[in-house]
Amino acid sequence: MTDEFAKDFIFPMIRANAVYEGQYYLGTSIARPLIAKAQIEIAAAEKADAVAHGATGKGNDQVRFELTYAALAPELKIISPWRMEVFRQAFPGRSEMIDYCRAHKINVEASASKPYSMDRNMLHISYEAGILEDPWFDPTVEENRAMFKLSVDPDQAPDQAEYVDLDFERGDCIAVNGQAMSPAQVMRTLNKLGGKHGVGRVDLWKIALLA
Repeated sequence: MTDEFAKDFIFPMIRANAVYEGQYYLGTSIARPLIAKAQIEIAAAEKADAVAHGATGKGNDQVRFELTYAALAPELKIISPWRMEVFRQAFPGRSEMIDYCRAHKINVEASASKPYSMDRNMLHISYEAGILEDPWFDPTVEENRAMFKLSVDPDQAPDQAEYVDLDFERGDCIAVNGQAMSPAQVMRTLNKLGGKHGVGRVDLWKIALLA
């Protein structure tokens, strides 16, 4: 699945320079159709008659999931808990969900002091929660450093630069530092190189434009 994600989703998006309003990388949205496709495959293997997603009833993720379900398996029933009143009454916020997980010994990273959610794949990581909208929130203080998953605090990155040679063929990166790689291997390698320098991953879009 990771190979398919890199080859058929990430690389075509990079070739298309698909960056929302010139700033926002579509790391979350690009993964939703593949997640939905995998759900459908599992549903078929298990002979299930329904699939479910955790997207809220006001966002665009529900559209991404459900359009994929409808395109690939329109016969499946869609369960969307956030559009069910009984679910919203039981879990009006993150704190109630965290309490439920603690009570049922479900291990999650979120806590009362760190209630943000994370969406992570090999292309990106994004965070969401009210406290992150505070302009004074500082991810570099010790209690918040756990947010650095794909990179390090820039203050803790090496002081020396590192140069990376990328080979491109028809708009796709096919080698890093002279070593031929699959799309998934390219992403993992660049994530590792970029992460230790505090930049998350090497910016393939800008590199591709310069190549």
